[in-house]
Amino acid sequence: MDLGSAKLDWVAQRMSVINSLVEKYEKDQPLRGVKVAVSVHLEAKTGYLALSIAKLGADVSVTGSNPLSTQDEIVSELKRRGLRVNARRTHDLNVYKENLDTTLDFEPNVIVDDGADLTVTLHEKRKDLLKNVWGVCEETTTGVKRIKALENSGKLRVPAIAVNDAKTKHLFDNRYGTGQSVWDSIIRNTNMNIAEKIVVVSGYGWCGKGVAMRAKGLGARVIVTEIDAVKSLEAIMDGFNVMPMREAARIGDMFVTVTGNASVIREEHFKLMKDGAILTNAGHFNVEVSVADLERISTSKREVRPNITEYTVNGKRLYLIAEGRLVNLAAADGHPIEIMDLSFAVQLLSVMKIVRDHENMEPRMYPVPSEIDDEIAKTKLKLLGITIDSLTNEQRKYLQSW
Repeated sequence: MDLGSAKLDWVAQRMSVINSLVEKYEKDQPLRGVKVAVSVHLEAKTGYLALSIAKLGADVSVTGSNPLSTQDEIVSELKRRGLRVNARRTHDLNVYKENLDTTLDFEPNVIVDDGADLTVTLHEKRKDLLKNVWGVCEETTTGVKRIKALENSGKLRVPAIAVNDAKTKHLFDNRYGTGQSVWDSIIRNTNMNIAEKIVVVSGYGWCGKGVAMRAKGLGARVIVTEIDAVKSLEAIMDGFNVMPMREAARIGDMFVTVTGNASVIREEHFKLMKDGAILTNAGHFNVEVSVADLERISTSKREVRPNITEYTVNGKRLYLIAEGRLVNLAAADGHPIEIMDLSFAVQLLSVMKIVRDHENMEPRMYPVPSEIDDEIAKTKLKLLGITIDSLTNEQRKYLQSW
């Protein structure tokens, strides 16, 4: 059995929304002749998105968006199926960056990004290619933050659509996708019981809510750490304890960071932790758990299981999964297929919007149009065999009256 082919065939059967959209639009070839660069965590579901974009007429080049989330068997299979691919699973950041550069050599018209590495590289190192780019579709919270920072500094030169902020993306992907896939990874890598553990979730955005909700469902006692007063209050009302990381560090058994910020767990916290604490990150970049601090203050280091590194700090053993990179992708298979079907449907329709409307779009961040959310939600409900109510003429008139 060819693993890459088997994985792609498996997701193809289950990405029903993408399949429905391709069936709907393929005849018209709305992306004919358009060059699309895809830089998303490169595994089977991403591969199927790239193949689906190609079915609508696009010339597609694919790379990864994180060094350790690329699956080499998918790279090989996508190449076999005729796509340009510049990616491989690697610990070498230079190799990863070279692949980003090579992908930009393709001179894309549209970028599908995850974390904004390709977009930032374009604006910092490859400004000569900006004239060819019609727009960017950004997948994740971290990437949206980075592109907004570009915009706020006056350096954004192309339109960007905040795919992450679409309702059919963040309400499902960030919450249910991250929630399930993080615990799938932790369980498969540690083989440990989650019930009765004290789990510390740092960050209570949509991803943090999903991680905390699933931890609670598995029987854990959950603590949330936050810097936002409103989110902290929300976590309290959702039934979780809230406290500063300095207090949580003393009592936590498992830690999951989902903030999008740096050094959320650092030297002062490592020194307070219990023997055996498990450290994981579910934010986009490997900066939330300060690996640099761990390396500096530990007296010994060894790999104790695949994907798990043991550090000895003050005589206590701390265990870091996946080198502090995205735990659900660097050490597992990422979000469930049906969840990414929704997210990648947003990407597909957003690419089509940029191709259709880019001449009238300014270099700023745009929300995903509500029509895209509606089309995806209605398609998914139809596939589930679910019908919903609609307004009567009387109700419509009532809502329009003052």
